[in-house]
Amino acid sequence: MTSANDKDLFSARRAGVLLHPTCLPGSLGVLGAGARRFVDFLADSGITIWQTLPIGPTHQDLSPYQSLSAHAGNQDFIDLAELLQTGLLADAELAQPIAESRQQLLAIAAQRFYEGHATGRKGLDLAGFEAFRARNDYWLDDFCLFCAIREVQESPGWLQWPEHLRDREPAALQAFVDQNQARLARIRFEQFLFNHQWQALRDYARSRNVLLFGDIPIFVAQDSADVWANRQFFKLDARGEPTVVAGVPPDYFSEEGQHWGNPLYNWQIMAEDGYQWWLQRLESQRHLFDLIRIDHFRGLQAYWEIPAEAPQPRNGYWVPGPSDHFLQACFDRFPDLPLVAENLGIISDDVEELRHRFRLPGMTVMQFGFDGSPNNPHLLHNHQPRDLVYTGTHDNDTTLGWYRSLDDRTRHYVNDYLAISGDGMPWPVIEAAFRSVCSVAVVPMQDFLGLGTEARFNTPGTITNNWTWQLDWNFPEKDLSKIIAESVKRHGRLPPV
Repeated sequence: MTSANDKDLFSARRAGVLLHPTCLPGSLGVLGAGARRFVDFLADSGITIWQTLPIGPTHQDLSPYQSLSAHAGNQDFIDLAELLQTGLLADAELAQPIAESRQQLLAIAAQRFYEGHATGRKGLDLAGFEAFRARNDYWLDDFCLFCAIREVQESPGWLQWPEHLRDREPAALQAFVDQNQARLARIRFEQFLFNHQWQALRDYARSRNVLLFGDIPIFVAQDSADVWANRQFFKLDARGEPTVVAGVPPDYFSEEGQHWGNPLYNWQIMAEDGYQWWLQRLESQRHLFDLIRIDHFRGLQAYWEIPAEAPQPRNGYWVPGPSDHFLQACFDRFPDLPLVAENLGIISDDVEELRHRFRLPGMTVMQFGFDGSPNNPHLLHNHQPRDLVYTGTHDNDTTLGWYRSLDDRTRHYVNDYLAISGDGMPWPVIEAAFRSVCSVAVVPMQDFLGLGTEARFNTPGTITNNWTWQLDWNFPEKDLSKIIAESVKRHGRLPPV
């Protein structure tokens, strides 16, 4: 079995950064000057991979892993300032409080766009819009309709909608479309504009030798256009309620396990048409990213199924996933699919065997290496060349916060193993990751900045104080890009242009 990773992105040593776009400062949106400034910082630092979390529209909890769509982009990323140069917005309009008027401003921009007033940007025209719409017809109309109904209903989820809309009765949907043309046109324009700005950012990143690395959550949110429009592919009852939900048993992220609440796939039904729903999902992400991580890869081998009527994670059980049959369908359709497997948590031998059969790079995390076992796969001497090494992930404390929280015995073990005194954290761990034989070393931006627990991005199993940390351009180290570049070069992580 072969994959894209047989040629490639993993043949050269590279350095990457982990930063979600929402961390970039900017009240007008993040896909403009701020994102280009960050790309410039990466290029100056010798970093050639920018890894993000999923970039879809979120619910009120802001979690990128519970999106309203597996395909759509987050409309809050759209940089409104970029629309000044296209004739779609005016300076006076942007002077309003953005949080109150963002949707209104996008509606104004949409109307002007459809009237043909966009200027100065290649592809930002009606022909480009029609091409985008045709290329994304397999998800776009359902998503726009879902979001429009959601706005009108002002309800917590589609299960609470009137039955005729909840169950997608054709006459009811057509009546809604007829009555909400402007709303639907605005939402459709938002997705076109997001894609236009994202592609411009991707082109700019490529010009600076920076690759974009995306993330696909294996499961989708119950309150999503995906489930509403494709109920046959999920384990739901007649009303649309999940009969079983996703989660994980107790592990080193959570002593109680985790109840994610996502509906689980009916893989048998998905297999009947060759997993077309999933192949379309991969197709949309291939248009956005140069590399793609599948979050919770182990769920393809076996997933933790929790009964809806007994929702404690400990009540769950393992159920076989689609395994080789699914992955072979993916690579048959996309031979150059640049997949990375997230293989953290409780990983059995059969999960690793599946990953190796398809030659998929996996992940190691420096913070997980120090349980006292010399066989721990996260320790430097057990790293493998084709894998990725991280100092920590979005679910970890920052490396400085982690180090400070260690008990004395573990802290001494870390110091002894890395041959350090403990001073200057987190740089000794960053340097160790860069020394690793792993082809790609990824460092969260908070670690490059030397920040503590106050900068933690997410704490698994909690629903507050997550996903809100933002970058401050006033870096503690004036010459941070130079410091990073020297380390990248010292450890041979500057690939050829």
